[in-house]
Amino acid sequence: MSGSLWLKPGARHDSLPTIPRPRGVPVDGEGPDPREDPRPADGRGADHAPHGEPAGEAPAGPVLAPDPLDELADRLRPLAAAAVHPDEIAAILESDGMTDEHIRLTYGRQDSFALGEELYARVERRHPGPAAVAAAPWYAGLGGCLLRGLVFALPGLAYVLGGPLLAGAPGRFALPAGTVPLLAGALAGWVWNQALSHRAYTWLGLGDRPAAARTLLTGAPAGALAGTVVAIAATGPGEWAATAFAAGQSLYLAGATVLLVLGRERALLCALAPLTGALFAFRYDLPDALRVALLLASLAATVVFAAVVLLPAAGLDRSRRTGPPLAASLPYGLFGLGTGLLVLYAAVGDVLASDGPADVVAAPSAVALTLSMGPAEWLLHRFRGESSAGLRLTTTARAFRRTAVATLALCLVGYLAALLVLALAGTLAWPGAGRPEAGRLLGLLLVGVVLWLGLLLQAYGAVLGAGLVCLLAATAQMTAPATAGPAITAASAAVLAAWSCALLVRPTAHRA
Repeated sequence: MSGSLWLKPGARHDSLPTIPRPRGVPVDGEGPDPREDPRPADGRGADHAPHGEPAGEAPAGPVLAPDPLDELADRLRPLAAAAVHPDEIAAILESDGMTDEHIRLTYGRQDSFALGEELYARVERRHPGPAAVAAAPWYAGLGGCLLRGLVFALPGLAYVLGGPLLAGAPGRFALPAGTVPLLAGALAGWVWNQALSHRAYTWLGLGDRPAAARTLLTGAPAGALAGTVVAIAATGPGEWAATAFAAGQSLYLAGATVLLVLGRERALLCALAPLTGALFAFRYDLPDALRVALLLASLAATVVFAAVVLLPAAGLDRSRRTGPPLAASLPYGLFGLGTGLLVLYAAVGDVLASDGPADVVAAPSAVALTLSMGPAEWLLHRFRGESSAGLRLTTTARAFRRTAVATLALCLVGYLAALLVLALAGTLAWPGAGRPEAGRLLGLLLVGVVLWLGLLLQAYGAVLGAGLVCLLAATAQMTAPATAGPAITAASAAVLAAWSCALLVRPTAHRA
């Protein structure tokens, strides 16, 4: 669209546009004096008109130059008719490169906002009916989102299978043995793979799937290596079994990132199928050899499926395009760190509050959060679809603001209801998890508000600020879980809610 709205300026370079005047009207210093007798010099009057002109007929009226604003209104009519506020039209003008100087010289208006108001007043409002939701590029069905939530949560069964293999004396910070290297490796993997996913998704958004595959082919093994190195650095005495588990965890995160980014959720679900053997571990004492075999089978399947997906990209030319800047993916890594710490805090809190033995991983809250990512993703898509429909159905900016805020509140309440149901079900069903406590459930819901609103702001481009708020809330939960943690988490939730309302009530934020 760049340049499509420009009108070429005239040959003259005056400070103001030339005001059109009727033809035949002399300017100062040109033509006959209007005070002179208009009759011809030979004394003939109006009754003696030249041959071919009827006597007594008045001369033709003044001919005005066309108004360039009419041509601009015709060009922008489809966009201006669908606008709910003049600022939308002003944003379109500015995005097309129109400067205030060009607007003053060409259209005689002060700036883009004044020109937008003029076009908004000239063009009749025409808001088409909402298109089918499935036609939207961001649409995702509920089944697909629930499937993604399931593959997010199933890896937690690996800790149930591997728990007895990591048993030992209590580790550092009053945590079960091997917890520190496991958490360190998981955090490193989440940060790396969140940034890697953004870069790959950027290539997919540009329509270059081979480039996205090449990015994953290079970045996924590097992420697995980084997670392993961080886990080794965090290993204490007697925790080498946990370090080996963390290395496998890092390798799984790399393979799962490849499959999720490239839309192979069903393949990942098949790879995670061996982990369902952990359901029997809740009632029976499985042999260690069987536990190891189930873990290795799932890990090997994930790596093989990811390799099969990436294999066609190995021999492709890598020199075609430079790609998006690497720095653009760093805020997404920061966001992954903040959200990862929030989930890990929920898991650690469940372990510390568990009535079972220290070597049993009891984290129903963390499982509820990961399972809830399926409904969360669907509700994010739902909010975007309903907001886009509101742009087409509302006729004023105030009406759209009411629609956006109501949709935001409804989606957030729906997510919290799903999270509460999952948390209650998990706490009641998980062995040794104890009874549901109102305080812990309230804290979990506050964490859910921070997570969902952070994901929403990330989807609309405000990823850096959302990541910093999530990181602040997670740090407060970790350092002062009983005092300042809940208060700062509640304050973070309030900040994100106010920020979301301020950003998402603007119609221009929802233009695809």
